[in-house]
Amino acid sequence: MLRLIRLIDRVSTFVGKTFAWLIVVLTLHVCWEVAARYLLNQPSAWAFDMQMMYYGVLFMMAGAYTLAKNGHVRGDILYGFLPPRVQAGLDVLLYLVFFFPGAIALVWAGWYYAGYSIAIGEHSSLMANGPPIYPFKAFIPVAGAVLLLQGVAEVLRCVLCLQRGAWPSREEDVEEVDVNKLKKMVHVKDEDIVQLDRYVTPPGEPRR
Repeated sequence: MLRLIRLIDRVSTFVGKTFAWLIVVLTLHVCWEVAARYLLNQPSAWAFDMQMMYYGVLFMMAGAYTLAKNGHVRGDILYGFLPPRVQAGLDVLLYLVFFFPGAIALVWAGWYYAGYSIAIGEHSSLMANGPPIYPFKAFIPVAGAVLLLQGVAEVLRCVLCLQRGAWPSREEDVEEVDVNKLKKMVHVKDEDIVQLDRYVTPPGEPRR
């Protein structure tokens, strides 16, 4: 079971990291558009729509990756104090009642909207001769399917926790810097930092 969880996690991670490159594309596009508008006086009529679609695809396709890394916001004021088995049982209930119906609805509705958009060759209505938006809508059911697959991995992770009484570890990835963890990695104590402050604190200022 753990192998299957790891496999799904890797798929979600690959998809998320692959589409994360869209932020680079978006940045370059914005820079080019600013230069074209103010330096060349040749702004593009499609710029706003394309930038919204870049970000929309990135946002949708990163959902499963964020779930795999347990990065979604949760109201865990009380959740964090519960035993792991109670947390897992609560998660399973919420996944079955809310997550899976929502993810299935996303795939179902997204398939319909994408199919209809492709059939009519839908273009943006914000301007005359706007860019095609059916490629963007085609990502809706795909994002829902990847998210649904990751939901299966999360439920299996809950099952393991119910069996073992502890959460299985997740693969480490990029995360915010934890100062305390960083201190342990480089074997630095607070006393060492206080000693070094003597060399960097400007004269006249109080030392910590």
